[in-house]
Amino acid sequence: MRFRLVTALAVTAALLAAGCGGDRSGAAGGTGGGTRLSIATGNTTGVYYVLGGGLAELIDKHLPGHRATAEATGASVENIQRVVRGQSDIAFTLADTAADAVKGTGAFSAPQPIRALARLYGNYTHVIARTDAAITSVAALRGKRVSTGSPNSGTEVIALRMLAAAGLDPGKDVERQALSLPETVQGLKDGTLDALVWSGGLPTSGITDLVTSMGDEVTFVPLNDVLPAMRAAHGPVYAEGVIPKAAYGTPSDVPTIVVPNLLVVNAGMDAKLAEDLTRLVFDHKADLEKVHASARDITLADAPETDPVPLHEGARKFYG
Repeated sequence: MRFRLVTALAVTAALLAAGCGGDRSGAAGGTGGGTRLSIATGNTTGVYYVLGGGLAELIDKHLPGHRATAEATGASVENIQRVVRGQSDIAFTLADTAADAVKGTGAFSAPQPIRALARLYGNYTHVIARTDAAITSVAALRGKRVSTGSPNSGTEVIALRMLAAAGLDPGKDVERQALSLPETVQGLKDGTLDALVWSGGLPTSGITDLVTSMGDEVTFVPLNDVLPAMRAAHGPVYAEGVIPKAAYGTPSDVPTIVVPNLLVVNAGMDAKLAEDLTRLVFDHKADLEKVHASARDITLADAPETDPVPLHEGARKFYG
């Protein structure tokens, strides 16, 4: 009796573990056989997470033999690390972080074996401050309590570079806090933060929540004055753009810095799977657009433009 009970409990535990963790029977980075694919996204109130969920649904519906799960993460740097380690199969990342990864610079001590499936939409850099903090420029963040995004995120990379471009030492000149977007939004509401930096698609639901809740108690900070120094130090991956007033109901458009997003995988992913995943994005782009408006900016013409991140051979085959 005791033996049968222990055995039954062991079998039940194994089944539960399989149900929660998914079948990752394929090798890290994916294989041609049926697998459960993990998609590394970002904060739960960010666009990566929303679109990652939409991509997972497409895989479940249209890629026979495969199931997918969108995983909440710290975003870009962490996502690349997860793909390299085989913890995730597909990842969303900012192009500047991915460029660092293939070069072995910035957060990466050596070149990382990643490949791109597609260039996606652009991420818009948001710097938002409490109005009572009287912050009208990045340089005015000196001495302020600032959230620079989740640790190992693309937002953090941009935030630190932007502070440096404004002549600030991120480790000394601001009271920096590395917080997720939900924590950051709550911090501004509670008054424990003076400002935030966020890089995301338009609109980002967490930012919409902040602006809706606080109204004119928060203000968007223009970034056009730091763009030249950003480009001089880090190249043309940083582009001029605006957050249109329609995105969050601001009084006017806000000058900002735009960075492309990439969809990346491990270099060892099976070529057929990489080709199928790339095709899936474009065959069912209309479905992704229903999930989030940012998907409208994904175009077949721009998708192969992932330099300096090489395209995966499977993606190259799709683009012809």
